[in-house]
Amino acid sequence: MKPRHTIQAVIRSGDESGYVAECVDFPVVTQGATVEESLSNLREAVGLMLDGEDLAAWNLSPNPSIVVMIELEPDYA
Repeated sequence: MKPRHTIQAVIRSGDESGYVAECVDFPVVTQGATVEESLSNLREAVGLMLDGEDLAAWNLSPNPSIVVMIELEPDYA
């Protein structure tokens, strides 16, 4: 199987406040008061999870990127 070059994640509104960032294929979930804070926390959490890990064991290429989809609630008139 070809190693993946990206880690997929989703950021969505929290149940009560802020934003939740969650990786699709990895056990990483974090949160922040803003989208920007959630992105920063996600980057840090993924880095901590993969620190010292064999990336090939996770089927990842060296230095993978994080691709983030942001779910937004539409504004209604």
